[in-house]
Amino acid sequence: MEQKIRLHIEGMTCQACASRIEKVLNRQGAVLEAQVNFAGEEAQVRFDAERTDAEAIAAWIARAGFQARPAAEPVLPDAPVAMPWRVRLLLLLCLPFALGMAGMLAGSHALMPMPWWQFVLASIAQWGLAWPFYRGAWASIRGGLANMDVLVSLGTVSIWAYSSWMLLRHGNSHAAMDHLYFEAGVMVLAFVSLGKFLEERTKKQSLNSLGLLLQLTPRQVRKRIDGQWQRVAVDQVALGDELQAHHGERVAADGVVVSGEAWFDEGHLTGESKPLFKQAGDRVLAGALNTDGSVVYRATALGRNTLLGDMMQALAEAQGSKAPIARVADKVAAVFVPMVVVIALITLVLTGWLTGSGEQALTHAVAVLVIACPCAVGLATPAAVMVGMGRAARYGVWFKDAAAMERSSKVDTVVLDKTGTLTTGQPAVVAVWAAGAAGENELWRLAAAVESQAQHPLAQAVVKAARVRGIQWPEAKQARNHVGDGMAAEVAGVGTVRVGKPEFCGFRLPEKLLQQAVWQHASLVAVSVDGRAVGALALADTLKPDSLAAVRRLQAQGIEVQIMSGDHAGVVAHVAGQLGIVHYHARMSPRDKAEAVRALMAAGRVVAMVGDGINDAPALAAADVGFAMHGGADAAEHSASATLMRHSADQVADALALARATLRNIKQNLFFAFFYNMLGIPLAAVGWLNPVLAGAAMALSSISVLGNALRLRRSRLT
Repeated sequence: MEQKIRLHIEGMTCQACASRIEKVLNRQGAVLEAQVNFAGEEAQVRFDAERTDAEAIAAWIARAGFQARPAAEPVLPDAPVAMPWRVRLLLLLCLPFALGMAGMLAGSHALMPMPWWQFVLASIAQWGLAWPFYRGAWASIRGGLANMDVLVSLGTVSIWAYSSWMLLRHGNSHAAMDHLYFEAGVMVLAFVSLGKFLEERTKKQSLNSLGLLLQLTPRQVRKRIDGQWQRVAVDQVALGDELQAHHGERVAADGVVVSGEAWFDEGHLTGESKPLFKQAGDRVLAGALNTDGSVVYRATALGRNTLLGDMMQALAEAQGSKAPIARVADKVAAVFVPMVVVIALITLVLTGWLTGSGEQALTHAVAVLVIACPCAVGLATPAAVMVGMGRAARYGVWFKDAAAMERSSKVDTVVLDKTGTLTTGQPAVVAVWAAGAAGENELWRLAAAVESQAQHPLAQAVVKAARVRGIQWPEAKQARNHVGDGMAAEVAGVGTVRVGKPEFCGFRLPEKLLQQAVWQHASLVAVSVDGRAVGALALADTLKPDSLAAVRRLQAQGIEVQIMSGDHAGVVAHVAGQLGIVHYHARMSPRDKAEAVRALMAAGRVVAMVGDGINDAPALAAADVGFAMHGGADAAEHSASATLMRHSADQVADALALARATLRNIKQNLFFAFFYNMLGIPLAAVGWLNPVLAGAAMALSSISVLGNALRLRRSRLT
């Protein structure tokens, strides 16, 4: 039986560590697939539950030199991530050396500590504060892999050992200072540690969107206890409890409004920019903000069982997945560190041979080791994916995994179902014709009087439209339903009123009227009194308000838009004409839709299918990318690559634009990371970068990649 678990990994320092864990796990026969996200510090493992379990998987990871534990629900931190004491102390030890280096730039060695003091300070840093690097290096080597810790450990220990030897040879004199490089080792340790801290803080506080989602859940809520309202912690709420939400407060649980009225902003889940009005009987969602009013609601779902909790779980899994383009970084990381060690050794030998200076040779070799950390390469893809996924979720688009987002970036053809996707899926009055002098008001009165006795969707649409217009209608009696034709009833002071097909009502609509497109493709509801025509209503499935804008946005992005529907050809043609869509297909079965999608893909198109019904499930599964409407058929959501929370085609345009922006960001990150190493290693090898500058540059490279990924939060979606 297949199962899937998420594990939090401790001890990873670069992408090489993540690659090592993946190799260890994927070699196990019981593991079906393992993906490790360096930026998210998580592993997602699919395994055969009959052959292994979570404890065995954690043990395999431990043997690779890392600690694993089940990924817990994210917790909102009470305070920003604090700088560890070890990093603070390293920076403090740097101060005497920094002052001395500033004096050396001015031509004086007076500010540099005496050699033995340099030895003491460097030894404290090297053997008291650098232990995380040694521990990581030993675990990496024991696991058969060399990571960033190996490079830093080799470089700084070499500097300390060489400088200590020079100190013993030349003694505690100012003349010995020309042969000492203790400051380089201390500053490399300090800068690399500071860079890792900044990287960690960025990942935990800025990169991941889960913390922002957590802030949507109030920590306290008013609960009715023995008839009194009392403020309690949200974890003390149980199913069925009655809670209160006033203006400016957020909803603590999914629930149903018991009393009161209010406007709620649910954009955190749906991407909808407008507040929604809620009253008794309506559903409210955890995290929704009450923008005006006050309600009492009964809790129907709590914690991870709410829609917000489901979103957080889906986002965590999606952010932890690996995009296909990330395999580039994995392959590089697997061979990068050993190659750097070889390059450093060659630099050591060649520089020593060409210059005759062991000091210079060691300095160049150490600079190569320090500058070549593969952290930026490892962060390039997962950092962008985490930010892109988080922003997509805020737009109401839930990608199932990173691979789906990457595929979405390449879509050039979007196939849209009609009913429920482009249209509301509910009939509405789209045109009115009144016969004689009675006028439209009389038509609405009589139509609503009879249709109020029926349950048919067309009848309910007529009554709803009349109510919106403020129409008051008389009572209809002796209502008689003529199946397939319409309904007749007696209205006092009026006579026998018939509502239904024109033939049933005893008259034909004018030819000039029937030549209009809106009447040709609509369902007709005629009204007559004792055989005399009163008028007619045209009802049709209307376009959603944002469908036209969505189609235009997609077309502006260079994407071809098509409609595939099971509806009549005339109706589909009418909708396509309204939207400016050239390619449309009608009367299509679920199999027809799936085969048509496959045909487009066989022709070289990258196809996204958008639908909401069971009949769309085969096409959603067949397409390169499937977008399903949330709350539609379960089969459709299960078959799709992403879920649209707002039931809007405009979200497809958002999703595709954001996917392209994310892929561009990944490519920018990879280019920067590779270019940085391609440029930095030669500069270090020839001596243009000393170890101190190399350490600072290495730390800066990771922060730069994270900063570029964070730009996705503000990128424009066209």
